[in-house]
Amino acid sequence: MKIGIFGGSFNPPHKGHEAIATKLLEQNIVDKIVIVPTGIKYEYKTNLLPNEIRKTLLEFLIKKNPNISINTYEYQEKSIHTYETLDYFQKQYPNDEIYFICGVDNLSYIHKWPKSEYLLKNYKLIVIPRKDNHSEQIIGKYKNHPNIIFMNWDLLPISSTEIREKIKNKQYQDLKDKIDQEELVWIEKNHLYEDII
Repeated sequence: MKIGIFGGSFNPPHKGHEAIATKLLEQNIVDKIVIVPTGIKYEYKTNLLPNEIRKTLLEFLIKKNPNISINTYEYQEKSIHTYETLDYFQKQYPNDEIYFICGVDNLSYIHKWPKSEYLLKNYKLIVIPRKDNHSEQIIGKYKNHPNIIFMNWDLLPISSTEIREKIKNKQYQDLKDKIDQEELVWIEKNHLYEDII
């Protein structure tokens, strides 16, 4: 079995995340997807909602697909590096192939990740594109790497940052095509992101 580990802050999760997971499954690129939200101790993000709230938001995202699950391995008292997460899942699924799903922007600084060479040698990366010149440069740099798979997709650009800004400004009507409606109602009801960008 091919298992895709979909990491990220998911702050909040949106239809772009859902589209990525759905396409990967529909095209049989992976057989199962495990969403692994970044823990609150992640050193590069200071605007994350509490762990359990983001997990609740992710549950709206996965409700339609039994082949997508959530795992809170990174919800620890320290920051967890990507190679540690992948090693953890390889131990959980010793007979399966582990893939890491990430955006092309992550690839631009992967050389700064701890044990990046180890990661690229031992695991396959599924890289989701963006339509800009910077992305094309990154793809050009890594296009011949045997463990990196670039998806040739034209996805609608949806940004968690843009969503947070619109929520803060109470522009909920602008988010109908970008976020699950039940999730959006829950966010509004609980006054989330009203003071976070």
